[in-house]
Amino acid sequence: MAQSPAAAPTKGHPKGLYLLFTTEMWERMSYYGMRALLVLYMVGATDKGGFGWSQAKALQLYGLYTGLVYATPVIGGYLADRFLGQRLSVTLGGILMMLGQFVLAMPGNSEALFYTGLGLLVVGNGFFKPNISTMVGGLYEPGDPRRDGAFTIFYIGINVGAFMASAVCGTLGEKYGWMYGFGSAGVGMALGVIVFLALGNKFLGNVGKSPTHVKSKASASSPAAPRVALTRQEWDRIVVILVLALFVVFFWAAFEQAGGLMNLYTDAKVDRGVFGWEVPTTWFQAVNPLFIMLLGPIFAEVWTGLGRKGKDPSIPAKMAMGLLLLSFGFVFMLGASKQSEAAGKAALMWVVAAYFFHTAGELCLSPVGLSMVTKLAPTRFASLLMGVWFIANAVANYLAGVIGGYAEKLGEFDLFLAITIATAAAGAVLLALAPMLKRMMHGADETKPVEQVKLDVESAPKTQVA
Repeated sequence: MAQSPAAAPTKGHPKGLYLLFTTEMWERMSYYGMRALLVLYMVGATDKGGFGWSQAKALQLYGLYTGLVYATPVIGGYLADRFLGQRLSVTLGGILMMLGQFVLAMPGNSEALFYTGLGLLVVGNGFFKPNISTMVGGLYEPGDPRRDGAFTIFYIGINVGAFMASAVCGTLGEKYGWMYGFGSAGVGMALGVIVFLALGNKFLGNVGKSPTHVKSKASASSPAAPRVALTRQEWDRIVVILVLALFVVFFWAAFEQAGGLMNLYTDAKVDRGVFGWEVPTTWFQAVNPLFIMLLGPIFAEVWTGLGRKGKDPSIPAKMAMGLLLLSFGFVFMLGASKQSEAAGKAALMWVVAAYFFHTAGELCLSPVGLSMVTKLAPTRFASLLMGVWFIANAVANYLAGVIGGYAEKLGEFDLFLAITIATAAAGAVLLALAPMLKRMMHGADETKPVEQVKLDVESAPKTQVA
């Protein structure tokens, strides 16, 4: 789905990947910095600048906010495809999110400012998120074995930002005041916009400059233009995207307990002492991105190596593995809840072990899913379908807040047990469906030998829209 001819493949990656990596890193530092503080801020005492809300109310708003964050990309993707182009959309989204963080940082503990800041973040994310992900796919030709590995590298950038968020924004907000945490998140987003604008033309070429709808119309005017109507194969591939999105809801509804229920659980019921020093609660939000940085390069190399050998597992099979690993991670939360019930506090290693397996599952599912959309989506609907993919995250994030709110009624153990069973069942069903879904992709997920992709790139016309 390259929007301009990519460089002939080598063992390395285009420089544009690392620019998008850096831009996404700063944006995720902004997002996760705010996320690490959000529920703690809402339940925090009013005399310390918080709102003093109940846990259930805070988690409900948390779920609504994160759900909207992942719902608006379908609108942002549509506007990028039809009118704005991906580059302009990413810039606009970054600026809106920067402003949102600075509004949250304004002193006064005002609910009006609070909701205004959240609104700017929601709209800005809608422009930013689907389009930067789609641009990563635009750097590679169809069949390029580097694509899944590229999305895993890109995903490492996401989690470098998330790690910085906990270390910087979380520490400043928790220790020195909420406004400093939110303000530092705004500075991070500003840096991302500056880097993207300064280096975009140099490293990205024409990728993302023009709306893909305009490109498709231009191609359709030529004598050898492809059919405008979607083919049966294209419809099958869209169906695969939608089916996998349903299973993604199960994954993220469970995984996103990290920012809500597991965050509050860690704050209240985990012994965070290490050699006489208490680890700040927000620092636990850095465990997942730390594991991503450690495991991400391994996964990237494994997927790329298997792709070159023609032994790469199918996308649905990888995603099923992700669900099963996530389920296994919640087994450790069962151990934690049993210990906290018996002793008052759970050992922090239970939570760390849970995050380890959640991270391994995430690496099997999330970057692979992003790569999958760029492989299967028809070019003229690329950003729109990336937005649709994020709708699954929107539903899941809203459900995560609703599910987390039941902890007060059911107890943590019963809730963690239900999550464990549900994600294991979803993973088993997806694994059974994997062969059928692979057939419906009609070869779009298959890689080519590097030599063949080089020949395709060299023989492609300069204005190719793949």
